[in-house]
Amino acid sequence: MIKKEISIGFLVGLLVNSIGFIVCIFIFPALSDLNLTFMETITASVENDSLGSIIALGAIPNLVIFFLFLRKDKVYRARGVLLAVLIAAICIAISKFG
Repeated sequence: MIKKEISIGFLVGLLVNSIGFIVCIFIFPALSDLNLTFMETITASVENDSLGSIIALGAIPNLVIFFLFLRKDKVYRARGVLLAVLIAAICIAISKFG
């Protein structure tokens, strides 16, 4: 039962982080008046060493989900979201230092 709840929270955290990442990828070219495609934006962010920053911005909505689970007394799901944030932090560290 506990593993199932943590897994649900982890999957929700990954999903929300992915959606946040995709939204950031679409917002940045629109703000800078560049006509870049999705892959061109990712390539440019890798070349400029800003991919970790975009991943971090994509993880911000997990904060809302985390506190929503805590408010509804779904502590184990909140732990799963926290685990997803840790995975995002590892990805950021790899992109910055790897």
